[in-house]
Amino acid sequence: MQNVLPELRRQKGWSQQRLADQVGVSRQTIISIERGRFDPSLPLAFRLARVFDRAIEEIFTSPETDD
Repeated sequence: MQNVLPELRRQKGWSQQRLADQVGVSRQTIISIERGRFDPSLPLAFRLARVFDRAIEEIFTSPETDD
């Protein structure tokens, strides 16, 4: 899953640790999500959306596939 977390985080001037603290996860979790190695649970996706005042769909997108 692709995401715009690094851009949103930088717009607020937040470190990965600050974002992690805001949503109650480890810094390593934020790093893994930002790099696309880990997809957040639905509750975590909602917390991230809330902290940035965005819809989940504005933060996370599925890569386009050719069918």
